[in-house]
Amino acid sequence: MAEIYYITTNGTLRRDENTIMFENGEIKKKIPIENTSELFIVAEVSTNTKFFSLLSQNGIVAHFFNYYGYYIGSFYPREGNPSGHVLIKQVEHYLDKEKRLYLAKSFVLGSIINSEKLYQIDASEHLEKLKQASSIQEVMQVEGSFRKLCYKALEELTGWEFETRTKRPPQNPLNALISFGNSLVYAKVLGEIYHTPLNSTVSYLHEPSEKRHSLCLDVAEVFKPILTEGLILELIRSGTITENDFLEETEYCYLNLDGRRKFLRAFDNLLKSTVYYPKLKRKVSIRTLIRLELYKLVKHLTENEPYIPLNYHSLKE
Repeated sequence: MAEIYYITTNGTLRRDENTIMFENGEIKKKIPIENTSELFIVAEVSTNTKFFSLLSQNGIVAHFFNYYGYYIGSFYPREGNPSGHVLIKQVEHYLDKEKRLYLAKSFVLGSIINSEKLYQIDASEHLEKLKQASSIQEVMQVEGSFRKLCYKALEELTGWEFETRTKRPPQNPLNALISFGNSLVYAKVLGEIYHTPLNSTVSYLHEPSEKRHSLCLDVAEVFKPILTEGLILELIRSGTITENDFLEETEYCYLNLDGRRKFLRAFDNLLKSTVYYPKLKRKVSIRTLIRLELYKLVKHLTENEPYIPLNYHSLKE
C-alpha cells in the first residue's frame, strides 16, 4: 500500500515533472508520486494549480491543517470510484427513518464497544438507552452522555486536567490532544472513503448539512476510541508527550511543533500496525480496517448485509 506523507515544516509544495517537490531555505526533498496515497500538511505551505493537478491525476487526497494544528479542509480529487447505484442507496437509507436510525445507532454502538474496554467502564446503561432511542436526537444524546463518561475516565487515567470538552479553541493540553487526534481521524476516514464507491456527503448520525464530508464524521465514531483516545493514553503513560509539548495562549492551547511531530509519528505507526481479521483469515493494518469498515457499509446499503460495527478489541484477542 502506498505511503502517507506528513509535511510538518513550512515551505513550498510544487510539481516537479511527475513528482512532488517540497522545499524551503534548508530542505529540498522529492516525494515519489507513485508511492503516495495521501498528504497530511500540518504546516504553512504555498503551492499552485500545477501541484493540485498532479494530485488529481494520481488520485491523491491532501489534508490541510492550520498554524495551530487543526483541520482546515481537504483537497478531494474527483471521485475515483463513483457509483450512481450506491449513491441512490445511500440517499434511500437517509430518507427512510428506520434505516437511517439503524445506521446512526450502529456508529454510536461502535464508539461505545471500542471505548468500553479501553476505559474499563460499564456501558450497559448507555447501551440500553441506545437500544431504546427512537430518534437521531436521542441517539446523539446517548453518544454525548457516554462521551462525557469517557472523558472523565481519560482524565483519571492520565492524571491530566480535563474539566469539560472545549473545541474552538481547546483550553488545556488534554482538550488539545483530543481535538488534534479527532481531526486526523476525520481526515483519514475521508481519505479512505475516496477509494470506495461511497459519497462522502451523505451521512446518517450527523446531518449532511453539518459538514461537506459528513459521512467521515459518522464512521470516525467507530475509530476515535482507537486512533485518538487510545493513542493519547499510550503517549501520556509512556511519557512520550508531556505538558512541555504544548503552547498556551489566552484561552487557547495547542501542540507545539515537537508535540505535533510526536503525535503524527505515533498516529502513522498505529495506522500501520496489524491485527488478525477473522473474515479474511489474515492480519491487516488499522488503515485497512477503516477501508474494510467502509465496504461493510457498502454491502449493507446494496446487498442487505446488516452493518455490524467493528469491535476492535476482539480482533486483538
